[in-house]
Parts: sequence; structure tokens; C-alpha cells
Amino acid sequence: MIILYIFIAIAALVLIVVNLPVFGSLPSGLRLNKIRHLPNYRNGAIQNLSPTPMQPEGVSFFTILKAFFFEKHPNKIPKTSLKFVEPALDAVPEQPSPEIIWFGHSSYLIKVDNLRILVDPVFSKVPSPFSFIGSKAFAGTDFVNATQFKNIDILLITHDHYDHMDYQTILSIAPHVKKIVTSIGVGAHLERWGIPTDQIHELCWNETISLSEHLKFTAVPARHFTGRKFKRNQTLWSAFVLETSQSRLFLGGDSGYDTHFAEIGKTYGSFDLAILECGQYDAYWPYIHMFPEETVKAAIDLKAEVLMPVHWGKFSLSMHPWNEPINRIVKAAKENGVRLVTPRLGETIRLDNYLPNTNWWLEE
Repeated sequence: MIILYIFIAIAALVLIVVNLPVFGSLPSGLRLNKIRHLPNYRNGAIQNLSPTPMQPEGVSFFTILKAFFFEKHPNKIPKTSLKFVEPALDAVPEQPSPEIIWFGHSSYLIKVDNLRILVDPVFSKVPSPFSFIGSKAFAGTDFVNATQFKNIDILLITHDHYDHMDYQTILSIAPHVKKIVTSIGVGAHLERWGIPTDQIHELCWNETISLSEHLKFTAVPARHFTGRKFKRNQTLWSAFVLETSQSRLFLGGDSGYDTHFAEIGKTYGSFDLAILECGQYDAYWPYIHMFPEETVKAAIDLKAEVLMPVHWGKFSLSMHPWNEPINRIVKAAKENGVRLVTPRLGETIRLDNYLPNTNWWLEE
């Protein structure tokens, strides 16, 4: 009986934990019905446009787990605190051209047409459901916190992974956000966290929403996956095309390389700027994240004038050295004639006249 009681207590504890708000909620009702009618919904889950296994054939999950914990590169984390520029969060742009401030990983603020757009904000110390689990943010990357964002017009969330959609950050920022744009299904998490339904705008791939006279978002395909608990691909993952009065930006989120970049380039290109991931890749999961050389290919496919690499510089979520992604992409961009912008953490870039490309990470 004692053993039985122990098992019951453990089961109850697990049930309580997995139903904590941080995990969000699965789509239901009309939202679920819309998802089930997506052309790429099959076998109870949303599918990528191309077959996308989580790992290569013949590689088991336990092989990957062993590699992740026991094959770490000695330079996985910076040896010193990263230097940053004090971000001008509330400064009003002097020019109509977009301004962008990068906070590390995939979090950045876009200022354009008198509007402020915050993308995939993660300001917690770890990108996980619990503060004691996961890779901690690099020293020096905590130069900004969620409480500093008081007047956000649009919060854009590309997908529901913890390194793009942070529970504590969202709770802090949401009361100061006018509208939220995200992928279909993600609204179920947001509603669980107390955010009003009429504040949330969910898009399927190739759906468009205009939020002002000169501001339009279109969700477009990416090659990735989603899930905050055990059941994967119940919500959509997207990149977004942002069209403003004078520019067109590609906001990439997470994606492995595939033909969809060329298709987007044909339909929506060219882009004044493509913000694309270039970190947290590995040969053990080659289809869901791009290698840096593929990121350069994607920028070419998109017909992007300038490439801004993100998804690096804050967390170590793979086995490669912390600065390997940016070193490789600098080399690949040079070889392919692609123009890079590589701002320091917190630095403001101006699309029309200030696109810094110094190798600042070599100074660290």
C-alpha cells in the first residue's frame, strides 16, 4: 500500500506540473477546427511542406542526448562578459526608414512608421519552463529586461518554443502591448495566460493582416516544428513578411533550409532586409535549423539586399562554439557577395544609413 501511495503521489505531482500555465494550452474549438482544415494538416498534426524528420536516419534520440551532454565544445560559452550598447528603447527615429535593436538570440525591436514592433522577446535567464533547467544566458546579455517595454504597438511571436515565446516575459509585456500577431494556434497559450482574445491576431501561412495604413504582416512557410509540452506540431510555425510605407522586411523565426525561401523570394521579394537564424544548428538535427552557409543561401533566395543574422549571441542550445555561427556566416557572405549587418547587442541599426558590420565578437 505504501508503494501504491507513492506512485499515486508521483502521478498527481506530474499531473500538476504538466498543467502549469507556463506550458500553455493546446488549441480547441473554432481555433482547432481551423487548424484541422489547413492543407498541411495530416495524421493529427501540422506538417512541413517537405518531409522533415527531427533527426537523420539511423540517429536515435538517445544518441543526440548523449552528444548534447558529453560532447560539449570548450568554447560553448564566452569566456568573458559580452559588451553591449545601452539600447535607445524609447528614442523616436529621426528618419522614416526602419530602425532595429537586437537584444541577442531572436529578440529585437523594430521602430517604423511611428510604431514599435517587438519580435520574439525572451528576457528570462533560461529559455525553458523552469529557471533551474536549461542553458543560462551569456554574461552581459541581461542589459535589458521585460519591465522596460511600456509602449509596444505590436508584439510578434513566430512560434511557441521557449526560446521565442517566454512565459514570464509575455506576462510582463502584455499589459503594455496593443496588438499581438502570431501563428495560428499560439493564441491558445496566450489566452491561458489571461490575454484578451480580441488582442490576438493569428495567421495561417499566406494570410495577411493590415494593422495600419502602411503596415502589413503576411505569415509565410518555415521548416520547423512546435510544442511546449509532449505533443508536437499542434500550433503553426511561421516566418513573416513585414511591409511598411517604404520598406519590406523578412522576419525569419526558425527554419531549416528548403525551397520555400526561393518561393517567398519570387512572391514577395526583393527584401530590404532579411533577419534570419544562423545558430543552434547541428548535424544531428539538420532539417529544422539552418547551417550558416544555408542562411546565406536563404538570403540570396529571398533576394535580400541586406542580411542580419540572429539566433546566436545569448544562449547555447547546441554543441557548437558560441561564436562559430557568426564566424561561418561572415565567411560565407563574403564568398557569395551578400551584405551583412552585425550590430552589437543593444545597438540601433538604421536601414537607410547605418548598417554596422564590425566583427565585434572577436574582441570578446
